Amino acid sequence: MGKKIVLIILFILPLVVYMFFATGVNKFVNLPTITRNISDIPDWKSLNNEKVTLKEKITILGFLGDDVLTEKGNLFNLNQKIYNKNKEFTDFQIVMIAPHGTQNNIKSIIFELGTISDLSGWKFVFTTHDSIASFYKQLKIQERLNPAIGTPNVYIIDKDINLRGRKGKNLKGINEYKEGYNTISAADLHNNMSDDVKVILAEYRLALKRNNKRKI
Repeated sequence: MGKKIVLIILFILPLVVYMFFATGVNKFVNLPTITRNISDIPDWKSLNNEKVTLKEKITILGFLGDDVLTEKGNLFNLNQKIYNKNKEFTDFQIVMIAPHGTQNNIKSIIFELGTISDLSGWKFVFTTHDSIASFYKQLKIQERLNPAIGTPNVYIIDKDINLRGRKGKNLKGINEYKEGYNTISAADLHNNMSDDVKVILAEYRLALKRNNKRKI
C-alpha cells in the first residue's frame, strides 16, 4: 500500500497538476507580481458601513468613476464570468472604488444584479476624486484613469496586497505583459482573467497544504 501511495505522489499527482494548468490560456505556474506593497483601503465609507480591507483577501479591484450607470453591463460581465465562478472561496472578494455621490446609482445596480446572484462578496467604498486618483497612482500601471476617475479594467490583488498579472515568459516561452482585465470584453474575462484567477487560487491552495496556515 505504501509503495502505491508513493507512486501516486510521484507520477499521478504531477500529471493532474499539469493537466490543470494546461487547460488555461495563461500557463504561468505562478501569477507574476506587477507591483508590490500596495497600500490597503483607507478608512473610506463603504456602502454597508463595514470596514473593507485587501489584506488576507484575494481581491478583484475596480474603479467605477462618476458614470456608474454606464458600467452596469461591465459589472454584469464581471459577475457572470468571474465572481459566480469563485464566490465559494472564503477569502475571494470584489472591491469597487467609486466617488462620493454615486451611492444611489450603485444601489440600483446592486438591486438588479441581486435578483440573479448572491452579491455578498461585492464591496463598494466611496471617497473623493483626489483620493481615488492618489490610490490608483500607487498601482504603478501604464493605463490612466479616464476623466470620470474610472476605468473599465479591473485588477487582481493578492493576500499580501500585491498587484498580480502577466509578466515575462509563460510556460510556452511566450513573453506576456498584462496589468488589468477589460470588463467590457467578456472574452478577456472568460479567456484571460478566469484563467489567471484560477492560477492564483491554485497558488494559495498549494501554500495551504504546505503550511496549513492560510485558509481559502
